[in-house]
Amino acid sequence: MLAEKLKDLVAWLPRETIRACCPESFRENYPRTTVIIDCVETFIQRPTNLKTRSETFSNYKSHNTAKYSFGISPHGQIMFISKAFGGRASDKFVVEKSGFLNYLLPGDEVMADRGFTIEDFRFRVKLNINVFTKCKPQLSNEDVTTTRRIAHVGIHVERAIRRLKVFKVLSGTVPVSSLKNFDDILIVCSALVNLRSDVNVDTD
Repeated sequence: MLAEKLKDLVAWLPRETIRACCPESFRENYPRTTVIIDCVETFIQRPTNLKTRSETFSNYKSHNTAKYSFGISPHGQIMFISKAFGGRASDKFVVEKSGFLNYLLPGDEVMADRGFTIEDFRFRVKLNINVFTKCKPQLSNEDVTTTRRIAHVGIHVERAIRRLKVFKVLSGTVPVSSLKNFDDILIVCSALVNLRSDVNVDTD
């Protein structure tokens, strides 16, 4: 199968390689960042099975979806792609069940969205997230600076998502009949993204 042949192109890089390829924007403010983690959802057709329909309904998207997590290096290479889960699953659940945590080493720094907390990563690493504004009438100057820095480097995540979404199978609505192959589709699309000549040029 194609996914079997291409899976080695989606590989967790050695820490030394990640540090050597770290873009300037990370090197200045988050030089120990190992990976940026995020969860993405792709629309799927409404299943006829009531249980499956419930498990795949995303309140966030108000649609039935497949949810998966992916991790990218600071320079934009996809190092990890999970299998797909039903859209009802939380980001925390997807990350915990995906095997992502097994790749982390003591001293690693992970960048994530505000949907994650340090408890999700078992205190193994430092977690850099956007500052929570809930119950805060106004952010401190330090919080504003931190948020701006993370937002700037977060551009790399958006670029990775756009590269994946180039593939119509991930940007459109997946037929129920194709769901059994969706995990393989994720591997193939991620591998093809990594083969693009413009992946490893995020230096700003």
